[in-house]
Amino acid sequence: MDKYAVFGHPIKHSKSPLIHQAFARQCMDQISYEAILAPLDGFKESIEKFFASGGKGANVTLPFKEQAFELADQLTQRAKLAGAVNTLKQLDDGKLLGDNTDGAGLVSDLIQHKAPLDNATVLLVGSGGAARGCIYPLLQAGVSKVVIANRTASKAQSLAAEFLPFGDVSGCGLQDIPQDEFTIVINSTSSSVTGEVPDISPSVLQQCVLAYDMFYSDQRTSFLMWVASHNAKAQLVDGLGMLIGQAAEAYEVWRNKKPNTEHVINAMKNKEAL
Repeated sequence: MDKYAVFGHPIKHSKSPLIHQAFARQCMDQISYEAILAPLDGFKESIEKFFASGGKGANVTLPFKEQAFELADQLTQRAKLAGAVNTLKQLDDGKLLGDNTDGAGLVSDLIQHKAPLDNATVLLVGSGGAARGCIYPLLQAGVSKVVIANRTASKAQSLAAEFLPFGDVSGCGLQDIPQDEFTIVINSTSSSVTGEVPDISPSVLQQCVLAYDMFYSDQRTSFLMWVASHNAKAQLVDGLGMLIGQAAEAYEVWRNKKPNTEHVINAMKNKEAL
C-alpha cells in the first residue's frame, strides 16, 4: 500500500487525511495517509525518515513550506515562483520533486464558483506566503491585473516586482489602493483567525462580484461579513474549497489522477461523512 502523509506543527487539526482517503476511494486506490507532527527543529529528519521507510509523497503545511522548498531536489515553475513547497513526491531515481499546489487550488475553487477570471482585475490583500503562491496561477488563469495591498507597502511592491514578467502586477499600502474596478477581492491575511478585518476602504468593493477569504470556518468569516455589510451582491466564498482543491492537485502530482472535489467540498460543508 502506497504511503503518504502531511507534515506540520501543529497538525492534529489537519483535514488532509480525511480528504485524501476520500480521494483514494473515489479513484479506487489503496493508500495509507497519516498526519505527522514534525519537531520544529527536526522537519528535515522527519521527511527523510518517512521517504526512507517507503513514503511516496507528502503534503507540507505550516511552518515547514520554506524548508521543504530547500529540501527538494527539483522544483516546478509554480514552486520556484512561490518560494515554498507544499507537495513533495519521490521520483523513480529517489530524488524529491517539490511543487506548490496552493494557487492552483484557489483557481480551481474560483472556477467552481464561476468567478469571472478572464480579464479580471483582482485585489489581493496581504503579501505573505499565501499571496505569493497565488499570483502566478491567477495570471495563468486569465486575470489581467493583480494589485497587492499590504500593511507594509514596500513588501507589496517588491513582491509585485518579482511577478512583473508574467503580467500586470503592482503593490501598494492598505490605505493607498488605487480606484480600480476590482471584480474579485481576495483576503490572504490571517485576520479572520482573530475575527479582525484588514484596514482597507469599503470603496474597493464597489464593483466586486466575488470576495474570497483564504481562511475557512464553520461560520462566515469576519472578512466576508465585512464585505457583505458593504456589498450585498458579492458572492462570498471561504477557503475550504481552496484547501480541497490544492489537495486534489497534490493527488494528481502523486498518482496522475485528478479527483473530483465537488462531492468532498459539499460533504465537509454539510458535516457529512466522507
